[in-house]
This record gives sequence, C-alpha cells and structure tokens, in this order.
Amino acid sequence: MSDTSIRPPVAARRPVTRTHHGDSFEDAYEWLRAKEDAEVTAHLEAENTYTEARTAHLEPLREALFQEVKSRVLETDLSVPTRRGDWWYYSRTEEGAQYGIQCRTAAVGDDWTPPVLEPGTAVPGEVVLLDGNAEAEGHEFFSLGAFDLSDDGTRMLWSVDVEGSELYTVKVRDLSSGERLDDVIENTGQAFFTPDGRSVIYTTRDEAWRPDTLWLHRLGTPVGDDVRLFHEADERFWLGAGITRSRRYLVIGLGSKITSEELLVDLSDPNAQPRVVWPRREGVEYSVDHAVIDGEDRLLILHNEDALDFELVSVAASDPQGERRVLVPHTPGRRLLDVDCFRDFATVEFRADGVPHAALLDQRTGKLDPVEFDEPLYEAYFSGNPEWHAPFLRMGYTSFATPPTVLELELATGEKHVRKQQPVLGGYESSDYGQQRVWATASDGVQVPISLIWKRSLGEPGARPRPVHLYGYGSYEHSIDPGFSVMRLSMLDRGVVFAVAHVRGGGEMGRHWYEDGKELRKRNTFTDFIACGRHLVDTGVTTPERMVAEGGSAGGLLMGAVANLAPELFAGILAGVPFVDALTSILDPSLPLTVVEWDEWGDPLHDAEVYAYMKGYTPYENIRTDVAYPRILAMTSLNDTRVLYVEPAKWVAALRHAGASDVLMKCEMSAGHGGVSGRYNAWRERAFELAWMLDVLGLAD
Repeated sequence: MSDTSIRPPVAARRPVTRTHHGDSFEDAYEWLRAKEDAEVTAHLEAENTYTEARTAHLEPLREALFQEVKSRVLETDLSVPTRRGDWWYYSRTEEGAQYGIQCRTAAVGDDWTPPVLEPGTAVPGEVVLLDGNAEAEGHEFFSLGAFDLSDDGTRMLWSVDVEGSELYTVKVRDLSSGERLDDVIENTGQAFFTPDGRSVIYTTRDEAWRPDTLWLHRLGTPVGDDVRLFHEADERFWLGAGITRSRRYLVIGLGSKITSEELLVDLSDPNAQPRVVWPRREGVEYSVDHAVIDGEDRLLILHNEDALDFELVSVAASDPQGERRVLVPHTPGRRLLDVDCFRDFATVEFRADGVPHAALLDQRTGKLDPVEFDEPLYEAYFSGNPEWHAPFLRMGYTSFATPPTVLELELATGEKHVRKQQPVLGGYESSDYGQQRVWATASDGVQVPISLIWKRSLGEPGARPRPVHLYGYGSYEHSIDPGFSVMRLSMLDRGVVFAVAHVRGGGEMGRHWYEDGKELRKRNTFTDFIACGRHLVDTGVTTPERMVAEGGSAGGLLMGAVANLAPELFAGILAGVPFVDALTSILDPSLPLTVVEWDEWGDPLHDAEVYAYMKGYTPYENIRTDVAYPRILAMTSLNDTRVLYVEPAKWVAALRHAGASDVLMKCEMSAGHGGVSGRYNAWRERAFELAWMLDVLGLAD
C-alpha cells in the first residue's frame, strides 16, 4: 500500500503577471521553465524521488508486468523481408538487445515471394547493415531516424538522435567496401538519397523547431557547400520532401494545419527548378503522386477544395492547373486519406463509418476495389511497397484482438497471402477477447463512438460493473484506430475493460469530426470524453470508483481539462507528456512550434475571443479549490521539444497548492517526447504506468 505520510516536494511560489487583451493571470510557477537552473533540476529530481517512494509498494507488480510482456514476446525475431532491387531487406531483434538490427540478403532472379526467415536460424548470405545496439552504445537515449539505400544498393545512409531532441546526425556508408564516408550532416530532420546515390537531400529546422529548409549535399564535398533547394519563410508552414515511387519527381511538400502546397522537381532534367502544382489557397489541402496512364505522365491529386472529405482527381503533369478528371468523387462521410501510385494501378486509403479501409484503384476509370476483412473493428493499410512494379502488394492488418499481420495481395489473382503474424507466446487466442463499438450521447446530442475490448471469460461489458481503462486523444484529426497491444493483455486478463473514446477533434468520423473539436469548438473534445465516461457508468459497464482515464500529449490536455470539469467521474487520471499549460505556450511565438499550432487552437496572442475561449478551458488556468481531484500521475521528459517538461511540472505544483492530495510526476531526465528508448526500457516504463493504474483500480494485489 502506498505510504501517504511521505510529503511531496513543494515548489516555491514566485508569481509573475501575464497580461493579454486587458486580462491578467498570475503565474506562480513559471520559474520552473529555466531548464538549466540547478534549482529546477533539483526540483525535478525531488519529484522523481517522491514518486518512486510513493509507488515503491508497486515494484513487485511492475516486475511481474514486465516479465509478463517478456513471456509473450518472441524476443529473437525477424520481420518479413521487403524486396528492393536485387536485395531482400529485413530487420531482426535478439533476446536481451534493446534495438533492432537492419539486414539484407541477395534476391534471386524474378522470385518476388519473400523468403521465410526462422527466428534463431542464420539467414544464408545475410549482410548486417546497421546494428542499433552498437550505435546506441555509450548513450542513455538512442533513436534511429532516417534509413535509406541508394537505388543500386551500394550506399546506405542513416541518422541518429542520442538526446531525444529529434535533431538527427546523418552518416553514410559505402556498402561495397564497408567503409564509412567522411560525410556527416548534423541537426537534420528528413534525409534520403537522390536516385543516383551521389547526393543526400535533407531538411533542417529553424529556431522554433519547424522544418523550414531543404538542402542538397553532394557526397565528398564540405557540408558548408551544400545547396539550398528551398526555404519556406511562412512560420505557419512545415516543409517535407520525398521522391515519387516512379523515381521521376522530387516532391516538396509545404503544409500548415489547414493549407498545403506542393512543388515538383523533374529529376530527369538536371536543370529543372521546383514548380508549383497548385498555388496555396487558405484552407485548401492537397497531396500529389505521379502516375503513368496510357503512356502519359499524370498527377493524382487528393484535395479538399469544395470537398470536405476530399476527392481524387487526375491532371496532366505538364499542366497541373489545367483540366481535372475526377477519379474518386467527394462523398460526405467517406474521408479519403491517401493515394499511392504504382505502374499499373494506385492504392487508396479512406475512412468510413469510423473504420479505416484500404482499396485498389483503377487509374483510368476511378473504380475502387476495397480489400475486405471479417472483423467489425480493424485497421488495414498498405505498407512496405518500395517498387514501382511488383507482382505482390503488401498490407498491414490488425485489430484490438488480432496481432499485427503482414499480408500480400497477389495482383494477378487477388488472393491474400499471410506472410507473418506477430507471435504472441503463452497460448494466446484472439477468440478469447471480445470487441465492439457502443455509442454515447454528447451534451449537444451528437453520437460519440466508444470502442471496447475485454476478456470474454470474465463476462460481457455491462453484465456487472468492471474496472475500466478509458483512453482518449481528440486533436489534429488523429484517429485512435483498433490496434493490438501485448502489454494491454496484462490489464485485460486482470478483468479490466479497455475503452477508447473517439471524441471530436480526432478524425474517426470524417473531417467534420475534426472541425467540430478544434479552435472555438475545442470544448466538444472534453465534453465528449465526459459523456463517454458517463455512458459507461450509466450502462453498468463500470463505476466512477473503478474507472481510470488516460491520454498523452494533446490527449494530456484532454486529461487536464477533464480533471477540472468532472473530477468525480474518475478514480485516477494518467497524463502522458501533457499539454496542460497550453495557453502560456500558444501565447509565446518564440517557443518551439507555437506559430504552426495557431491553426489548430486559434491565435490567442492576436485574437481576444480566442484568448478568452482558451483561458476558459486550459488546465493550468482552471485548477479548482472546491473539488476533490482523483489520483493523478503525470509522465514527462526533460528533453521533450514538443510539450516542454515545464507544463506538467507547473500543473502538478499548482494542483498540490490547490489541495489535490495524490498527485505524482515522473520526469525522464534523458528522453524526448516519445519517452525512453529501447524496447526493454519502454516495457519497464509502461509497466510503471500500468501498475499505477491497476493500483488505482484496486487490482494491485
């Protein structure tokens, strides 16, 4: 049992006044933003010490959870090989090793059936390209960013981040000799080879951490001589780039939250300059891919001009602003997500009725041929198809109950071939677990979907009140789709029902779902989540004393808002890297990524209405003294550049000052937004969180 006699750290109150639009707010904990200050470091370390002491009784449970995931995972395993050129590329893991190993083996002739690799058995002709464990040696944190091969397979580039800052260092190796080249490019984002393998294209960020510049580095030349290919000056727009599967065009993508623009560079012309496909127009988003249809170069463009859920058109590559042929018309409620072109067809991913779908597209007629699956809730997507032409098309498939599965469609016959399903050791049977979707009624009458997953032998949801783990996100049109989790099995097998509240602000029900949960309609995200929680109580699935809520990043803002609006509804709230001091951040354009966020949340710096609206819901400004808060655990990382550690640090200090009696914070001192690195470290981190939730739910014994 937790020792509640241990006293929490008390952050000194040093009020500073922030005034905007005639409104003043007194901030007592802004001093915690001084990351390099020894007093701030000492306070964060004191928070960690306190959290460890308060959760020390859970150490046996944490270890049990860690061992459970280890017992279910095939620690020495291999991915399904992907053919590119004359090689099969794959990754493998080894028992006891934190990171993956990138490998290849030679392909034979025109055989496109991937070789079956057996875990623990040596692969004939294996060439180890990159051992993440060797790269990570000597570092507390390691993240592999870019990994690319030249088209002829003779050169490899990779990039690494050893701080969690998401700034990567690019390195290059000659695979013919095995020698590292002298070329080293620091502080990059994306990085990939030009088709001839003689140059590297990469992005860099500005001081606000926004990818804004695209560069060309010719191998063997000084980095200082690199050519700037493009610079995006508008602070609202991010820059990204890639090469079409046809290898014909370099695509430069520029995008804010609501507007996009793409430029093409014809790689067949050494003197080609970037040319705009469609000039940017406020509120119009589009993406481009290159197709060859009846011998003509065409561009397939997915766009939302007068098409809320997007339509797909075809235009001449030589005149992209000319005649448009509609291939897939706009259909309200069917949100088109992505198009990828191949030599003889294209693939389209879309969302309908809250479920993601994948389909083949006839590029001439626009006929969609969806790939059908039996489960009512699932996620299907195309992945691992680098070649312009191949006899098989690879897909990924999963659900709450089905482990990640690699499928290939045989294009000549339409037959599905299962190449691999993630092994789950210990006799796992997907039929032992049930999944369904139920609907809650929001405060304005809108029906909000909730996905449920549970262990069947412990009873159907609603038969009797059960412990519930309710998860939510609800921002950036990001959807929480059905996905499998080995670690979740430890919760389900202990009787917990896992639920996902598909609240507005996400993209589950189409673009309107997103629009209804952003800017001056953001409160819908919070009230939807509360409605979902109350629905689970009202239908007998659980009780407030047996329900814990979780959300991370923007979902952490959701957690902070819900804690203020309905603290009585939950026994505990887990907030991961939570965006709980959102108004302070969005008011300061000097902070990382602030300006690009104005299209998502609104601009409170220049708009008094947005300021007042945000101040009415942001968690830090709305902490209450008239309620009993549930137990709260905040997880953060010192080097997070997306949601700074100071946000949960200030929030936790203010909650305690307001009288919240059981608030904990754990700060990783050498990690970024994604938390700790290394699979074993990540399992232990998640075991820490699951143990805390099980303790809140009364299941720690």
